[in-house]
Amino acid sequence: QVQLVESGGGLVQAGGSLRLACAASRRISTINAMGWYRGEQHELVAAIMGDGRTSYADSVKDRFTISRDSTGNTWYLEMNSLKPEDTAVYYCNGLEVAATGGPWGQGTQVTVSS
Repeated sequence: QVQLVESGGGLVQAGGSLRLACAASRRISTINAMGWYRGEQHELVAAIMGDGRTSYADSVKDRFTISRDSTGNTWYLEMNSLKPEDTAVYYCNGLEVAATGGPWGQGTQVTVSS
């Protein structure tokens, strides 16, 4: 199975920005819907569909942007205007895999200070 490794998290002050990356061990077809999730409950915060459409949770809409590079091996989550409420471990995963409960990677910690 493809392995996904998240990176790019860190400590940032409120209002700051971070770019998370999700690196896949092999190319993932663009027909696969991919998403970024956060927290123990794996809240879906952003998704990109096979046709390129994106969607966002209301809590992050207009602040976060999901994208995928041309290689099909890396996904990004650009996070701007970060808030303390955004503090969480962030995970990437296929939407179908996530819907079945996993597996999940280690994620990357994002901490936003007040």
